[in-house]
Amino acid sequence: MTHIPCFDASVIEAACRELGDTAHGLTGSEIGDLLAQMGADDPDPGMTKWKRLFNAIVLQQNKHQVGSHLLMFINRAMAPARLVKKPGQFTALQDGLNVALSLAGYGVNDRGQVVLTTRETTVAGAVTRAQRLKRTLEARGTHAEVFAYCTPELLDQNYFHAVLEAIKGVAERLRKLSGLTSDGAELVGQALGMKAPIIAINTLTTDTEISEQKGFGNLLIGLFGAVRNPAAHAPKVTWPMPEQDALDIFALVSFVHRKLDGATKV
Repeated sequence: MTHIPCFDASVIEAACRELGDTAHGLTGSEIGDLLAQMGADDPDPGMTKWKRLFNAIVLQQNKHQVGSHLLMFINRAMAPARLVKKPGQFTALQDGLNVALSLAGYGVNDRGQVVLTTRETTVAGAVTRAQRLKRTLEARGTHAEVFAYCTPELLDQNYFHAVLEAIKGVAERLRKLSGLTSDGAELVGQALGMKAPIIAINTLTTDTEISEQKGFGNLLIGLFGAVRNPAAHAPKVTWPMPEQDALDIFALVSFVHRKLDGATKV
């Protein structure tokens, strides 16, 4: 078996923080079971999850003077059979671990296996590898206005706040197009309402076009009420934003911007 050099404590800590993350990491019992499968000591089962795992991995590394125990644990934790019904958890863990491990020249592939990669020497380079959501959105041809308002959050893999900022960007674009200063349902009603519309997404000359205008306004009101408002008022821990939900919402926001591309001021 290839000798795996010992890992720097900072790399082990970063990996353990991901594996023990409260939102997408392993449970305490899962950590205990995986350590037991490896035959590794679990000296601090009552500690915070990531610290418990960190202490267990460091103990094995110091005892055997090899770095293989961290990789063994990750391979077991990321086994597809364990996470086949939790694709969102697999993706979140993979992204986080790829940031941590890339600084040591390793990564986790789509089969959940640790593999050798080109070593990153900077934090920026490591984070770039984990920009899964942004890459996916770009591949889908997502409208440029989406990225204009939430790129920092996307780079931070912060789906919750990325979605919030993207929808706030829709309201800001409506204000720029209409010259209004209001927000939410009031803004939509003033800008797109049929009594005295300021913005038109078509010529408004047929019943079909009028229906489309009304429907578009209702869509925006629903987007603000169902997604933006809860995200703006609820803490992230009580209103989670899985990656799949984020992708679906971004697709809708991108559609809205494309409709606004052809809008005119009445």
